[in-house]
Amino acid sequence: MTANATTEEIMTKTNIAAWLGLIALILLPHPAMAQKLLTLEELNFGGKNYRKMSPANEYYAWWGDVLVHSERESCSQIDGKKLTENTLFTLDDINGGLSEEEKAYSLTAVQFPYPGQTLAVVETGAGRLIYDWQQKKTVWTQKDGHEVSDWCPASKALAYVDEQQLFVTDENGKTRQLSTDGSREIVYGQSVHRDEFGIYKGTFWSPDGQKLAFYRMDQSMVDDYPQVDITTRIATEMPDKYPMAGETSHKVTIGVYDLATATTVYLNAGDPTDRYFTNLQWSPDSKSLYIQELNRDQTDIALTVYDAVNGERKGVIYTEHNDRYAEPLTPITFIPWDSGKFILQSQKDGYNHLYLLDTKGKQIKQLTKGQWVVIDLVGFCRKRNSVVVLSTEASPIQNNLYEVSLSNGKRTLLDNGRGCHANVWQADGRHTSILSASGKFIFDNYTEPDVPRRISLLTLGEKGEKTLFTADNPWEGYDVPEFSCGTIKAADGTTDLYYRMVKPIGFDPSKKYPTVVYVYGGPHSRNVEARWNYMSRGWETYMAGKGYLLFILDNRGSKDRGLAFEQATFRQLGQVEMADQMKGVEYLKTLPYVDTERIGVHGWSFGGFMTISLMTNYPDVFKVGVAGGPVIDWKWYEVMYGERYMDTPQTNPEGYEKTSLIPQAKNLKGKLQIIQGLNDKTVVPQHCLSFIEACINAGTQPDFFVYPGEPHNMRGHKSVHLHERITKYFEENL
Repeated sequence: MTANATTEEIMTKTNIAAWLGLIALILLPHPAMAQKLLTLEELNFGGKNYRKMSPANEYYAWWGDVLVHSERESCSQIDGKKLTENTLFTLDDINGGLSEEEKAYSLTAVQFPYPGQTLAVVETGAGRLIYDWQQKKTVWTQKDGHEVSDWCPASKALAYVDEQQLFVTDENGKTRQLSTDGSREIVYGQSVHRDEFGIYKGTFWSPDGQKLAFYRMDQSMVDDYPQVDITTRIATEMPDKYPMAGETSHKVTIGVYDLATATTVYLNAGDPTDRYFTNLQWSPDSKSLYIQELNRDQTDIALTVYDAVNGERKGVIYTEHNDRYAEPLTPITFIPWDSGKFILQSQKDGYNHLYLLDTKGKQIKQLTKGQWVVIDLVGFCRKRNSVVVLSTEASPIQNNLYEVSLSNGKRTLLDNGRGCHANVWQADGRHTSILSASGKFIFDNYTEPDVPRRISLLTLGEKGEKTLFTADNPWEGYDVPEFSCGTIKAADGTTDLYYRMVKPIGFDPSKKYPTVVYVYGGPHSRNVEARWNYMSRGWETYMAGKGYLLFILDNRGSKDRGLAFEQATFRQLGQVEMADQMKGVEYLKTLPYVDTERIGVHGWSFGGFMTISLMTNYPDVFKVGVAGGPVIDWKWYEVMYGERYMDTPQTNPEGYEKTSLIPQAKNLKGKLQIIQGLNDKTVVPQHCLSFIEACINAGTQPDFFVYPGEPHNMRGHKSVHLHERITKYFEENL
């Protein structure tokens, strides 16, 4: 503006500037201006755009001590110092000359089980093949395609189940049938004891690949639960063997098949009635089997050794007792360079830790100790005489990698000390694949509350990490809620409980918001972790976009906090958990932005049990609830899980009566929707149907919705439908 400008000119230019400023304010992004809300199709695992809106991932595998980056179209060797990549082979290289049926579709799951040899094991549409990238040709193929199968890299033999019989095919394609009486009642080569005690499969190859141990489960004496298939012209019976707490359970035996002699022997373990056989482990020389055996009361563990050649019992080398329950979840692990020693994982000092024992069962030393738990034994480094573990030592809501000296137990943090690390799981739930053959190197796939995903290369004995991959925030440009984490005291007044809070999008502290408590609360689960967004579920973000506040609390009884924390609920499931959850509600009521007249609760499975427990025990607190697949009375739940935490209905009648929700049906006041998969084999429909009948008799009015043909959890896109239904119920009633 010039010094001699007139007043009129000044006013005109001022007005123009004001208008331009106003237009700029309108056009610029504003915190209160909604950008774009995420939908269930993007947030739910069954959604059409879920993969696109999840943090990107990269896939790695070890070829000895060489790290290989596996992509869909190619595999590349990574230079550990420069982090540059050199292509080893491509998908086109492998598929050249193969029929359409034989072709591989992706290389992301390729294996390199033969260090020093240029061989890659690739899964194909017809089975698997071994490709030699130095010779540039396929050197071996094997057909598979069976629903239950177990391939052994050492011998290239395949164990599989077909039409309920167990078979083994050797590397030359010769097949032998190991069973003839397999049926719905006699089950071979599959998981037993209803997947409890860390059991996830039923076949176990020896280290040399020449012997196969396998489960045989006789469940002919177990009562049928009458499941129904409604897809036939007239609904068809589809019974499921379901041993309920206090009722007759199945009997398990263990066979060993020898490839060289084509013979099978069964372990001479005695009468299998009311016994559990878990955590099978071969000796390094493939001559013995180590098994952790439990009594039905699950109070006593016996580590028993069997001769794998003749099946005879060599003896019990270690025992452990707990007055409440003992729960072995991992096999013993032999020291790779000393077959006379192994590591046992045990909670006998109150927390899951590592103990070094010899093969006579004598304890040499306790390797780890402290008020934290070892989550997994990842592997060993012979050169450094150490073991790598994943633990909660840094924080009860974190998973961090440590090196532990076998000599003196000294622990060294390997990662950055934040977040949850080693986020690569195998079928057995372990993380051994992240460690190189020598144990010196680790590829660490991890996340933090504000880090969607990062993958780094770690070297034992060296500080720092080398970043291989960092995922972008897939929600960039969308409106997202504020995720926070904190602690409150449990109902005992001393124990810290961790919670996650998800505030409504566009949160205004001067307003009051309807609040939904999402609850699980049962064993073997931890809902609050230092992962991206504190491990918040997609549905919580969806609800936050609709103006709800979400609150999630890990009560006593949940996992990875030690035995006293977990066993506080013994013989009275739901009682301590409710007391802790109500402490969470007390905390919510102190927050000025929580509408205490509009508090809802939602959970699935054990969380469904908790939802109805809270709705009926505190009917004036919770206005609305949605309970999915809920346990109603523990006497209708399965033997292994139910009796571990509740004992039997015969020995703990007071506990079963106290925790049953049938007498509570009369207390229902708020709006409750129960959702059930019609063919749920985990929490059978008898639970919710019995509660509905009790409500009818009491004159209370729950709502009910069923998913025909679905199991315990809704599969595929039906999960999107489910969560939309849950959302609508809260919108209509809360």
